[in-house]
Formats: sequence, C-alpha cells, structure tokens
Amino acid sequence: MTGKYFDEWTVGEEWITPSRTMTETDVVMFAAMSGDYNELHTSKEYMKDSQFGERIVHGLLGLAVSHGLLFRLGLLEGTGIAFLGIESWQFRAPIFLNDTIHAKVKVLDKRPSRSKSDRGIVKILVQIIKQDDTIVQEGIKTLMIKRKKTDSRS
Repeated sequence: MTGKYFDEWTVGEEWITPSRTMTETDVVMFAAMSGDYNELHTSKEYMKDSQFGERIVHGLLGLAVSHGLLFRLGLLEGTGIAFLGIESWQFRAPIFLNDTIHAKVKVLDKRPSRSKSDRGIVKILVQIIKQDDTIVQEGIKTLMIKRKKTDSRS
C-alpha cells in the first residue's frame, strides 16, 4: 500500500486506527527498555491501595503505541519523511493493563515546506481512546510528508 502524499491530505479529514490491548508483556518490556520500573507500573501490592486500585500502563508507552497505531493506517507508508514533534500532549486518564485502546486522528493543518519543494508539513490531532470511549491521552503531532513529483517541481 502506498501512503498519502502531502498534496492528498485534507484539513478536517479523520481516521480511526485499529485497536490494541495493553498487556503485562507490554509493560514489562517498556519498563526494561526505558528503565522506568516505578511501582505504579510494576507492583500490584503497592498499587492495590492507591487512587487507581491497580497498576497503570506507563503514560509514555501509551504515547509510543499511539504512534504505532498511526502507522497501521498506512497513511505514511513510503511517504512519511520525519516525525517533527509533539505539541501540548496531555495525559487525561490512566490506561490499565488489559485496556484496549485505539487512536482517532484528525488533520488540523498543512503547509508546504518553506525550504524544500518536495515535501510538506502536516499537523494532526491524535486522541487515544479506550474501550469505554474515555480519551486517555491527546495532543498534536507534526509530520513531514513527501509531495508527489511533478514536472513543475525539481
């Protein structure tokens, strides 16, 4: 599948990603990779009397998975150049082990690159939503996308 070129993105366009259940394995692997062994994520006993009552998934793991879910849409397949940044990311509610999440993606803005005519910049709102429709995280990601080659561009 070929991704969408910059010129094909439309402000206001929306997609819903496939879903993914957050597992014990996800948390263990993320803790090992990141070094974040905080008991919020790793100790059932520590968390049983907490405000959450159980362990929670790392917030940054949710953010990372949202990026993977975005790629599952195929929009950036062969057309994505770079992930440029995140604006105003907010962690609104916890993700628990065995919660199933998906992402809603909406194009907020797009503009041609000021320095290179073969690419453009797209801003997307990404909302991570769990099975009960709670928005657990959201924010704006900025992506660099290839433009279609035409005879008028070098």
